[in-house]
Amino acid sequence: MKHLIFYLLLFAMATFFSCKKGLGKPDYPETKKVDTVDVYFGHEVADPYRWLEDDQSEETRKWVEAQVEVTSNYLEKIPFRDKIEERLKEVWNYEKQGTPSRKGKYWFYSKNDGLQNQAVVYVKEGRDGEERVLLDPNKLSEDGTVALADYSISENGKYMAYALSRGGSDWREIYVKDVASGEDLDDHLKWVKFSGISWLGEEGFYYSRYDEPEKGEELTNVNEFQQVFYHKISDNQNDDNLIFKDNENPLRNYGAEVDDDDEHIILFGSSGTNNNSLMIKKTGDDNWLVADTTYENNSYYIGTVNGKYWILTDYEAPRYRIMAFDPENPHIDNWEEVIPETGNVLNGVSLSKSYAILHYMIDAESGLFVYNLAGEKEYEVELPGHGSAGSVQTIREDNQAFYAYDSYNIPEQIINLDLETREKEVIFEPDVDFHGENYVTKLVFVEADDGAQIPLHIVHKKGIELDGNNPLMLYGYGGFNIVYQPGFQISLVPWLENGGVYVNAHIRGGGEYGEEWHQAGTRMNKQRVFDDFILAAEKLIDMGYTNPDKIAIRGGSNGGLLLGAVVNQRPDLFAVSLPAVGVMDMLRYHRFTIGWAWASDYGRSDESEEMFRYLYSYSPLHNIKSGVDYPATLVFTADHDDRVVPAHSFKYIATLQEKYKGDNPVLIRIETKAGHGAGKPVSKVIEELTDMYAFTFYNMGIEPKY
Repeated sequence: MKHLIFYLLLFAMATFFSCKKGLGKPDYPETKKVDTVDVYFGHEVADPYRWLEDDQSEETRKWVEAQVEVTSNYLEKIPFRDKIEERLKEVWNYEKQGTPSRKGKYWFYSKNDGLQNQAVVYVKEGRDGEERVLLDPNKLSEDGTVALADYSISENGKYMAYALSRGGSDWREIYVKDVASGEDLDDHLKWVKFSGISWLGEEGFYYSRYDEPEKGEELTNVNEFQQVFYHKISDNQNDDNLIFKDNENPLRNYGAEVDDDDEHIILFGSSGTNNNSLMIKKTGDDNWLVADTTYENNSYYIGTVNGKYWILTDYEAPRYRIMAFDPENPHIDNWEEVIPETGNVLNGVSLSKSYAILHYMIDAESGLFVYNLAGEKEYEVELPGHGSAGSVQTIREDNQAFYAYDSYNIPEQIINLDLETREKEVIFEPDVDFHGENYVTKLVFVEADDGAQIPLHIVHKKGIELDGNNPLMLYGYGGFNIVYQPGFQISLVPWLENGGVYVNAHIRGGGEYGEEWHQAGTRMNKQRVFDDFILAAEKLIDMGYTNPDKIAIRGGSNGGLLLGAVVNQRPDLFAVSLPAVGVMDMLRYHRFTIGWAWASDYGRSDESEEMFRYLYSYSPLHNIKSGVDYPATLVFTADHDDRVVPAHSFKYIATLQEKYKGDNPVLIRIETKAGHGAGKPVSKVIEELTDMYAFTFYNMGIEPKY
C-alpha cells in the first residue's frame, strides 16, 4: 500500500510538472525600437523604447493590450489559480476596524465588514451612542475606483472635509459634509495634491493645491508652484484666500497646520522627500516668523504644552528628540530640549491632557512609553511579541488613548488605554480564519561586511524543517527613511499556509535606526541597499531556510527598483521576481510628474558625470544583459500611476523580453483604473494577489494544498 501511494504521488508530481512545461515560453508581443540616443557628459545612452513613455498614445495603447493578452493567457492556464482566489476571498472576509477619535460630542471610526472595497466611516454621538454611516465610499463608483484618500473633522465635530482620488491618481478633490445631517455641502475643491486638511475653528480649513492647468496642458506636467489656501465653508474655490506661494522655487511643496489654540499657522516646506522648513505666523497677520529654513532637518509640530510648541525633530539628533519653543520667538537658536534623543528612533508622539505617548522603534518593532508633560518618563506600555503599535489616538481634554497592535501572526486589535490608571481594554478583536498560534514571528540579524547588523523579521509555520527546501518570499524597500514594521497581512495567508517562509529585510535606506541608517543607503551609497538585500538572501540559505530555486523576491516603488537592480546583479540567487510600480529608469526618473522630489535619495543623472555613472551602473533598465538566465518575472504596474509612471515598467519589460532568451516567463501585469497602490479596491487587490501567488507557486513547481 505504501508503495502504491508513493507511485501515485510520483505520478501526480510528474503530471504537474508536465503541465508546467506544457505552458511553454510565452509568445511576447513585438515591440518596435526607435533610434533615440541621449548624451550624458559625452557618453551616449540608447533609449530604443522611448516611445512607450507616451502612455496616452494609440500606439502605446495597442502595445499594452497585446501585453495584457499574453499575460492573461499565461495566468489563466495555471490550474490552481481559481483555488488561490477562493481562499483569499474566504480569509479576507472578516470585520476590520480602525482606532476611534473624538471631536466635540462625536466619535468617528472606520469599519469594513469583510470584502467591501473600502472601509466605511461611521459616527456616534457619545462613545456609547448609536452608530450611523457618515460616508460610504463604496457608493461613490460602481467599480470602486473612486477612493476615499483622506478626511479631517473640524475641532467640535461640525464638519467633515474629505478628499477623493479617482482611478488611483495622486490628484484629489475635496468635499465637505455636515456631520449632524450627513448631507454634503456645495463645497468642491480641485487640483489638490500632496495636501493635508487643517481646520481653523469651524469656519474653514487650510489646504494645498496647484493652479488649474491651461487648456490642452498635460495633467502629469502640473507639478510646479504648489500654494497654500484658506477655504471658508460654502465659498466658491475661486474665492479662497492665498496664504502662501513661493515664487522663487517652483518645485517646493508646502502645507499648513493650525496650532492647538487656533492662534497660529505653521507652514511646512519641502524640497524633496527629506528635510523640511518651518515658519509660523498669527492667523490674522501677514508676516511669517522663521523657525528653520535651512532644509537640513525634519521637524514636526506635536502640540502646544503650557504655551510652548512641542516639536519632534532630528535637529542634532538623528534618532529624533522632542524640543520646544515660544511661537512668538520660534527661531531654531531658541529651541529647548524637552526629551532627549535615545538609542532608539522616536517615531511619533501623541498628547493627552496630562501625558505624552512616545512611540519608539526598537529594531523596527514598536515600544510605547508614557511621559508626563514635564518630560519625565512614567512607564512603558507592555506589548506582546514582535509587532507594531500604530494609529495612536489621544484626546487632549482627558487622559484616554487608543492604539492598534498587530504582528505577522496576530491580527490587528484595537486597545483602549487609561493613561492614569494604566488599565487596558481590548475594544475590538477580529475573528479571522487564520490560526496565528500555529505560526511564529522572530527577529534575527545578519552582519554586513562593514559590521552593520541588518534586522530580518521571519514568519512561518511552527516546526518547519531547516532543510534548505522551503519556499521563501523576501520583501525589501530600502529608501526614503520609510520603515515597514512587522504587522498582520491577511494577504500572506496563502503563502504561509502552504509552507512558505516570509521575510521582511530591514535594509539600509529606510529609517529603522534614524537618519544615519537612511543616509547610508542614499545617493552614492545606494549600492549598499542592494548588497544588504543580497546578503539577506545568502544568509537565509546558509541558515537552512531555503535555496535559490525557492526564493521569490517582492518589492514596490523604490522596492521595485531594488528588485530590478539585484536581479541584474545576482540573477542566480532568485527563482521569481515580483517588482511592482518600480523606478526602473534611473537616468530619466526626474523628468516625470513628482519624480524630481526623489533626487534627495537618488541624485540626478544631469547633476555631475560622477552621479550619472553611478546611476547608470545600477539602473535596472540599463543593466539587463543578453545571455543571462533571469528569474521568472512578473512586473506589476497601473495605467493611472501618476507617481511612478508606467513607462518605467513598460520600458523595463520590453528590454527584458528583447534580451532574455531563456525559458522563464518575463511578463507584465497592467492594472486599469488604478494608480500607485493607495486606495485600490479590495476586489482588485485580491485579483492581483491571486495572479502573484499563482505565478510564484507555478514557477517554483509547487502546487498549493487547496
